[in-house]
Amino acid sequence: MENGRDQFPFPYQPYNIQQQFMEALYSALHQGKVGIFESPTGTGKSLSLICGALSWLTDHEEKRNKEAAALLQEGEAALVSPTAESSTTSSSAEPDWITDFVQKKAERDLVSKLKEEELKRKKREERLEMIRNNVQLKYAMKRKTCEDDEAEKLLKLSKEEQTETQGDREDEELIVAEYESDDESKTKSRVNVAEDDADDELVEEHVAKIYYCSRTHSQLAQFVHEVQKSPFSKDISVVTLGSRQNLCINEEVLRLGSIQRINDRCMEMQKNKHEKQQHEDGAKRKRGPAKSVCPFYKASAMQQMRDDILGSVHDIEQLLKLGRRTHSCPYYSTRLAIPPAQLVVLPYQMVLHEATRKAAGIQLKGQVLIIDEAHNLSDTLSCIHSAELNGAQLCRAHSQLTQYADRYRSRLKAKNLMYIKQILFVIEGLVRVLGGKVGQNPHTQTTQTGTEMLTINNFLFKAQIDNINLFKLQRYFEKSLISRKLVSFVEKYAGSGVSLHTQSSSNKENRRTEGLNRYLQTLQSSQSASPVPSADQQGSAEAEKVLSASPMMQVEGFFMALTNSNTDGRVVVQRQGALSDSSVKFLLLNPAVHFAQVLSECRAVIIAGGTMQPVLDFKQELLFSAGVGEERIAEFSCGHVIPPENILPLVLCSGPSGQELDFTFQNRDSPRMMDETGRILSNICNVVPGGVVCFFPSYEYSRRIVSHWEASGALTRLANKKKIFQEPKKANQVEQVLSEFSRCIQRCALDSSGLTGALLFSVVGGKMSEGINFSDDLGRCVVMVGMPYPNIKSPELQEKMSYLDKHLSHSGGRSPGQALIENLCMKAVNQSIGRAIRHRGDYSSMVLCDKRYSRAATLAKLPAWIKDRTSTHASFGSAFAALRKVRSTLQIKTTVP
Repeated sequence: MENGRDQFPFPYQPYNIQQQFMEALYSALHQGKVGIFESPTGTGKSLSLICGALSWLTDHEEKRNKEAAALLQEGEAALVSPTAESSTTSSSAEPDWITDFVQKKAERDLVSKLKEEELKRKKREERLEMIRNNVQLKYAMKRKTCEDDEAEKLLKLSKEEQTETQGDREDEELIVAEYESDDESKTKSRVNVAEDDADDELVEEHVAKIYYCSRTHSQLAQFVHEVQKSPFSKDISVVTLGSRQNLCINEEVLRLGSIQRINDRCMEMQKNKHEKQQHEDGAKRKRGPAKSVCPFYKASAMQQMRDDILGSVHDIEQLLKLGRRTHSCPYYSTRLAIPPAQLVVLPYQMVLHEATRKAAGIQLKGQVLIIDEAHNLSDTLSCIHSAELNGAQLCRAHSQLTQYADRYRSRLKAKNLMYIKQILFVIEGLVRVLGGKVGQNPHTQTTQTGTEMLTINNFLFKAQIDNINLFKLQRYFEKSLISRKLVSFVEKYAGSGVSLHTQSSSNKENRRTEGLNRYLQTLQSSQSASPVPSADQQGSAEAEKVLSASPMMQVEGFFMALTNSNTDGRVVVQRQGALSDSSVKFLLLNPAVHFAQVLSECRAVIIAGGTMQPVLDFKQELLFSAGVGEERIAEFSCGHVIPPENILPLVLCSGPSGQELDFTFQNRDSPRMMDETGRILSNICNVVPGGVVCFFPSYEYSRRIVSHWEASGALTRLANKKKIFQEPKKANQVEQVLSEFSRCIQRCALDSSGLTGALLFSVVGGKMSEGINFSDDLGRCVVMVGMPYPNIKSPELQEKMSYLDKHLSHSGGRSPGQALIENLCMKAVNQSIGRAIRHRGDYSSMVLCDKRYSRAATLAKLPAWIKDRTSTHASFGSAFAALRKVRSTLQIKTTVP
């Protein structure tokens, strides 16, 4: 292990690049590096990650066990050996017998600790072996789960009993618990320190593990399937984490739709379950209707499911089936499996967002983190830690919180009322910045249009909330759970149609209830809608689901965002004419500030992707800015497993009629440019069989050019050669379009209809530019029309460029801001053209239609395995000849038995 490994368990003979990948990965993990690993899609990257990382983990555990055993043996030998005679020249003033006693005590403590760890390890291994052999385990519950503790927080009510009406008594669970200041909390913690120590002994220890995260649940499922096929599938304990929306099996809760409503309902049912247990233990039950509890939230069943999870490898779908079969909650069972699991598979946000990480019980200290599909890691971090609120949300939150405070004013403690008033004051300031007023209909309030970019401090001054301690408000949100209380409050009274204030109330009170009353009317009108909704009605129903939940969660997120450093973020104020459409948005400019904690806690971090270029800019923005030195960074990049002749990347500088291809913003809308693009596609469709995928820089340009072809007849000519498909705007239609596209290509290969396949119009950065495989006949040619530069006039992008120019060093004669624009463009290009090659026997051509691709700096940003084969063609004739030649060669090659 000292010098790495040269043999790795693998399901088949690995390719050379896979062997090199695993060796480099093993070395990076052993040395505690931050590794940047680039391996093209289709080269078996996932399997290389699994076998390389798990080989290191098993060796690491074996080495630790041997070292602990040797240390234990030495300690025991030292205890039985006679004490060496003390030196007469000892400089210590202590008598020899005291020195010997202290030394012996330290040795005994060390031996005792080592024996305890050895015993725990053996018990853990024996138990895991029993689980894998399907031995039924029966053991008593010695502690409450951390989820029970979470539910307990919801049950902390005011210490002093108050007189109340029978109608109000059932609202007791909606009252915010008595809030303790930081000083009071510290005093209480000192009193309960002995109890905490006793509880800590029962908390399960986290074993050495690898956290693997990726962007989507489908990518995580693919990774788990690779683990199941690997040689480690029988020997490794794996758990897959997900959101409640993905893991809940309670149909009543799932019908709520939005993730916020699902989360809130789950927490409420937990609380009801805990109350029921208290009543069964003899506590007096309050009057009122019985409250529903989740039938799947059962401690014994979840412990059993946890063992089942650890015993074999499950993906999300298999976890759901297991949960239904055992009548146990997959969401909480997977959380219980985190401490003893050796491989934890989870989505990005659960590990990259600190609050989510803590809530899930994820401990990164001394562990390994692998971040896959990390080409957009910087953007992902910025997105996770950004927040946005519109005027309608702010007014609704203010109205709901005001009504909550008015209803329970006599039952809320003074500190709670103080903090609620501060929250209301801050919301009023945010609405004021947008040019509106609370207490009035946001849809009828008009504002001056315009966009303003402010530093955090300037925004606080402008909103006149600079005298509010947002850090204390953040802690209040976390400890009081006011957002969840408000959600329950709104859902309870909105669902029953009860108005919180009578019509004879004062004007001030009427204004306060206006938001909720309007919300009630919206719900009542939606309930009277047609039982068979149309597609548009379904869309509006989804919108109403979002509206029906309290926006206080989003408000809490925005407050948290404002606690970032003044230099690390900006606030964008956008006024759109109506207050309801206007918004305040926090933009994180320095994602490294949130990534730094992850990098410092983990033993090693591996950042992997199919295309990680340009690596230098990535290191500057995310690693160097987070305090990572060059000496801790390890880089690995490899080519593709396909033969070089299986790809043909072409840069096309002019079309069939000689028209120069320059798709700049000024030129791309010209009829001549659009006509030339149509002729290029027509020629390509003549010689390329199967599927052709054409990427446009934006949805708007795709719409314009297709409309032009429709009017000119070019679209009809294309349709005579290949059936035309277009990328849908709705995500739920993508699978249907892809299925029809695939079936059409298969039919055309068998019949004699005259069609040679299918042509798919897609958009760079759209739903089909990432995560979709156009393998084999689905993508025999990928055409890139123009260069998909982002909107340079975007205020957010301009601010990001300005920030990078100020904080990062210039290199290569260009500013960091200019490099950002080029990198965003070429990352999008690389993701799109990489869709076509998915395995060793695949082949495809890639046509880049724009003379700007011929620039050396631009070509350098292509993946090495594509760049090395790219040829630039000033005329269309030579490019077309190369296309025909490679088609003939590859068709002959693939038909040879």
